[in-house]
Amino acid sequence: MTEIRPRRSVLAMPGSNPRVLEKARGLPTDVVMIDLEDGVAPEMKAEGRDAVAATVASRPYGRREVVVRINGLDTPWGEADLARIAPAGPDAIVIPKVSGPDALVAVGSRLRRLGAPDHTRVWAMIETPLAILHIAEIASAARDVDTRLSCLLVGPNDLAKSSRVRLGMPGRPALMPWLMNVVMAARAYEVDVIDGIYNAFRDESGFRAECEQGRDSGFDGKMLIHPGQIATANELFGPSEAEIEEARAIIAVFAEPENRTRGAIAFRGRMIERLHAVEASRIVALADAIAARAA
Repeated sequence: MTEIRPRRSVLAMPGSNPRVLEKARGLPTDVVMIDLEDGVAPEMKAEGRDAVAATVASRPYGRREVVVRINGLDTPWGEADLARIAPAGPDAIVIPKVSGPDALVAVGSRLRRLGAPDHTRVWAMIETPLAILHIAEIASAARDVDTRLSCLLVGPNDLAKSSRVRLGMPGRPALMPWLMNVVMAARAYEVDVIDGIYNAFRDESGFRAECEQGRDSGFDGKMLIHPGQIATANELFGPSEAEIEEARAIIAVFAEPENRTRGAIAFRGRMIERLHAVEASRIVALADAIAARAA
């Protein structure tokens, strides 16, 4: 099994606000996503880029994963962002508005030339109609190790704007077919997938409902815009105590001598198969990774 990294909560923070970035040191988010794109005004982008590079290089966030969302490479700031951030060595660089695999191949090539360390991965923002139409090809770029692709991150606001879909209805009925395509592509090519932001950050019940929907739809976590959303995301995208207990029990029962060669066995009133043991191992590994991060 590949290394599992908890990505239950991905908190977006503007790269031009040092006070906010300092505050993130004490927040229990799994991922600090420092934003140079939407969260930074054009006149602040150069200054913000230098400050973010220095922050990332100083490794201030402990065991939290640190990713930086740069501006699009087709903007006046994207190339400079990549050149400045890559050598600082964040855990990942987030590429906005990826609409096809060619962009990821190009980024991977640039990262090598820019001296990005091997641990720096690439996350792709899925937020355009073309991205949805080409989601399988985008996710398949993960098979090319040079692209460094390890995660897809959905941008529902941009998807809605570009498609003229309205987001006001609970349950996101117009978006869900597209979101499920993203989840399926991520699973097919073994990359993580993060659900997009919930705009009404003071609407706790609505946020909880959307987290539950995202979790049940197969997302690994959720992008957040306010620290007050962290606890709910961590709770709902992490395994519960009951799930962890059952996962350990499933692993144990398949390890019993009489079951080691069996493909299916009776367990707590139902039949389980080897595939359930594989999922149980993932749940336990995720729980252990969460516990290690909190230590």
